[in-house]
Amino acid sequence: MEVNRSSVSVGTRVMAKRRRTRTFRRLLPVYLFILPGMALFLLWTLYPMLDALVMSFFQWNPNPAATSPFNGLGNYTQALSDPIFWRAFSNVLSYTVITVAGQMALGLAVALLLNRKLFARGLFRALFYLPVVTSWVVVSIAFAFLFSSPFGPVDWFFGDVLHLIPDTQIWLGSTTLALPTLMILGVWKGIGWNMVIFLAGLQSIPAELYEAARVDGANSWILFRYITLPLLRPVITFATVILTMGGFGTFIPMFVLTQGGPLHSTETLLTYAYTNAFQEFNFGYAAAITYIFAIFVFLLAIVQIRVMQRKVEY
Repeated sequence: MEVNRSSVSVGTRVMAKRRRTRTFRRLLPVYLFILPGMALFLLWTLYPMLDALVMSFFQWNPNPAATSPFNGLGNYTQALSDPIFWRAFSNVLSYTVITVAGQMALGLAVALLLNRKLFARGLFRALFYLPVVTSWVVVSIAFAFLFSSPFGPVDWFFGDVLHLIPDTQIWLGSTTLALPTLMILGVWKGIGWNMVIFLAGLQSIPAELYEAARVDGANSWILFRYITLPLLRPVITFATVILTMGGFGTFIPMFVLTQGGPLHSTETLLTYAYTNAFQEFNFGYAAAITYIFAIFVFLLAIVQIRVMQRKVEY
């Protein structure tokens, strides 16, 4: 019996080893396929992230021959007591709240309109999506022209034509108007992306639900409130999380149009980190700012997903 048990055990191990070998051979092409992307991720993403984390605990000197004194949590405590840091955080929080709400509301409205049978519907979809595939630098320069003073089209239309503003309005040079102007740019550029996401969600809703509700006498608002919105909740959750991360990570329009000014009124966490790193050469402090930013966005994304992932009822 002992011999038989031993033989069975050896046979089982041999068969398990053969199965693992066959599985490895079957999956080897998959591993080889993802290996280049994984190598690039490790080299260009993971390594810089870990290096920046180490850097955030030092008074980092970019000169390899110089010493970099260990600072512990000094950079983090400096950030939390820095009024400019909190101004930048307040700016990016306001920017994110307004642009996310504006993009999602207008994107859903456009998606509802273009989900119907309309003449040249494909053309309208392409036009709304065009700003999404246009470079941030290009649209930022275009907005600089639109909102230029005193000869910009916006100044001319609202001042000379409608007489709603003074003849000359310094949009991007005003501490009160610069950030709202950038918010308009952010909302305008993101409508097309939200339109596509919501169109995909709308087209996945069974038409039978609407037909049954109409038979019961439901109007358009009832259909939207009790069928469309509940069934779009996963799409709304996805869009909210992605847009929130994108809003907090906004950098290019502020850098191109205002450089964080005037008087830090359009400063964001990333523009402030860039200024500290590449203008003041305070790399350790800049790394600490980016990690505070990353931790906050990560926790916020988890909260958003937990809050919005509820059971769908309709």
